Amino acid sequence: MAKCRNPGPWRSRRPTPSRQHVRAALEPGTIRVKDIWRAPVSLAPEHTRTDVWPGHPQPLGARFRVGPDGTEGTNFALWAGGAEAVEVCLFDEEGRETRCHLEELTHEIWHGFLPGVRPGQRYGYRVHGPWDPFAGARWNPAKLLLDPYARAVDGEFALPDEVYGHHRHHQPPELADTVRDDHDSAPFVPKGVVVHDTDTWVDDRRPKTPWADSVIYELHVRGFTMRHPGIPPELRGTYAGLGHPAAVEHLVQLGVTAVELLPVHQFAHEDHLLRRGLVNYWGYNSIGYFAPHAAYSASGTRGQQVGEFKNMVRALHQAGIEVILDVVYNHTAEAGEGGPTLSLRGIANPGYYRLAEDPRHYTDYTGCGNTLHVVQPQVLRLITDSLRYWVQEMGVDGFRFDLAAALARSFHDVDMLSPFLAVIAQDPVLRRVKLIAEPWDVGDGGYQVGAFPPLWTEWNDRYRDTVRDYWRGALPDVRDLGYRLSGSSDLYAWGGRRPYASVNFITAHDGFTLRDLVSYEHKHNEANGEDNRDGTDDNRSWNCGVEGETDDPAINALRRRQLRNMLTTLLLSTGVPMLVAGDEFGRTQGGNNNGYCQDNEVGWVDWSLPDDPTWRPLLDLTRRLIRMRREHPVLRRRAFFSGRRQAPAGIRDLGWFTADGKEMTEEDWYAPSRTVAMYLSGRDIPQRDEKGRPVTDVSFLAVLHAGDQPLDFPLPGPPWGSVYRLLLDTSRERQDVAPDSTHLGGTILRVPERSVLLLRVEPADPEIRAGA
Repeated sequence: MAKCRNPGPWRSRRPTPSRQHVRAALEPGTIRVKDIWRAPVSLAPEHTRTDVWPGHPQPLGARFRVGPDGTEGTNFALWAGGAEAVEVCLFDEEGRETRCHLEELTHEIWHGFLPGVRPGQRYGYRVHGPWDPFAGARWNPAKLLLDPYARAVDGEFALPDEVYGHHRHHQPPELADTVRDDHDSAPFVPKGVVVHDTDTWVDDRRPKTPWADSVIYELHVRGFTMRHPGIPPELRGTYAGLGHPAAVEHLVQLGVTAVELLPVHQFAHEDHLLRRGLVNYWGYNSIGYFAPHAAYSASGTRGQQVGEFKNMVRALHQAGIEVILDVVYNHTAEAGEGGPTLSLRGIANPGYYRLAEDPRHYTDYTGCGNTLHVVQPQVLRLITDSLRYWVQEMGVDGFRFDLAAALARSFHDVDMLSPFLAVIAQDPVLRRVKLIAEPWDVGDGGYQVGAFPPLWTEWNDRYRDTVRDYWRGALPDVRDLGYRLSGSSDLYAWGGRRPYASVNFITAHDGFTLRDLVSYEHKHNEANGEDNRDGTDDNRSWNCGVEGETDDPAINALRRRQLRNMLTTLLLSTGVPMLVAGDEFGRTQGGNNNGYCQDNEVGWVDWSLPDDPTWRPLLDLTRRLIRMRREHPVLRRRAFFSGRRQAPAGIRDLGWFTADGKEMTEEDWYAPSRTVAMYLSGRDIPQRDEKGRPVTDVSFLAVLHAGDQPLDFPLPGPPWGSVYRLLLDTSRERQDVAPDSTHLGGTILRVPERSVLLLRVEPADPEIRAGA
């Protein structure tokens, strides 16, 4: 979903100044505009190196290799369409710079081989070209640029004035981005690091969990590990911490099959956050699409982060857990025209970004100031090269694409035949991994839930909103709930897509935690420093009568019951469930629904909660539900329900019942109701095992009752079932099955208020019962 990253005020709607306006506004003594656009920058390097061999234009980036006559060195290759010259800049331990002019140009790729340059070498680029913001040209060789293909990054991104390509404080401010700044940025920006690429992922077995069997667990590398008592302090907040046995043990015991990591590409912090003493904690501000974020490395930042990341992946794979990366290819950390010059803007601004009709400005479909121009071949190549790198060399198993609709835009509109989607569909590496779309962006026509083609799964926000509304009593009827519980066939039953095209979630990193969803009706984001303006107001939450934490035992008991209701609903629904780290034991952010800048206890998982007697039962319930899902194929179907009556008993593979125990009619779906019962037939599963034998299972009846009074529910009799055994009752803090939990079909079952009951069904026909 669109991140509430507060990119700052929207740019002025005043007419765009012309070059003449800029000339008139320049202060006395300022460089003339006609000189600014093409004036050479004279920076005195410590040394200029002349032994630059031609090298090769492929592959892009800095690749250590053996060159002519067996000489070891590094080949540098950079696509910089429209540039007039490119220099590779090498930095020693004291920060002294050596410049190397790349003389070779092949298909707009500048390249050269530097003998003797080995892994660990820090480097950047200076790219020369015209300065003409009105034409979208923003070359400025005073700015050291990060290689878009850098495998590792050393150093932190701060944002002093020197890293901006323009005079940031020029008056009047609306002209500032048009006036070039010639201060050297090299002392103030991180450097790329040459690493020793292995080219292949070895010594590992990928879990390759089928989509239908997947349970995804969204987590933040730093936030998940920072307070874990079983992880050594020096490893907390790092890849090594996530790969530590203490962290892996929790994931295994919980039963999830995949972790979805919030962004781990190298990212930068926004200026408005740094000025408030905050950082971009979530990391949706990428600047290096090949480099693991260096701050998450316990072993070093001169290439060691690459090996540490791989070891983390291996540890998770050995435990049977896949690794999915949340990736941000829709925009970069360079923001709009007033943002810093860190990489792509200074390499070839018109070639990498979508520029507006007035090319001085950017087209912004992301809410973050810029949008990558994925229609351009070099941008498409950058993204697909990055994806393949993370699969083939870093071992990851899939990707969740932030604001994926922005990637699917052709020149303006979202296009499901766009170059990006077409390339992914035919790529022999990428079409085999898990692909998850966040199917919207912030531009016109950007909401595309249900529209992505086969191969793709999607975050299903319709599921989120419906389940939240049902349990807070805000659904006018149960039509939408029926679709969401059964796999959202209204969205995904086309083009050969399956129920697992829907990633079902109730909470995500963006918004309230599950506990806060039942504790707050309003956001409380004051700690973000934006006067509580940031974050969504559409929370669809219910505080159960009191805003925030309370000592009232009745309200707290109701809140915990609501948590059990929502977790049970999620894990019984057809589709792929996604949990958020800590929701399984009541993590809270104190009502902050936009913790993107909270790198502290607000954003970190509280590991004291699993041992708290108040919250331990919720963790036990979550584990039990995931285990039940794993054991019963009827709960993780690979095909949509037909709803037709099946022989020999004449029951449906999916049955729906009203609060009075009758099969639902068309009219019932449109009637107001706080109760729905769902019958899942384990005999009518349209799939076969690896040897071609039919897959069968037990049948289940789930009664979801959101009313505030108990309900007397008549259990469906023959042919639906003769005996029902109660397995789960969310009205109970602990889920021990009571001795009298067996009920005959046709009898009345007392359903507590606001609860889910799950019952195992014994078939009415003895022959069917024997085969079940």
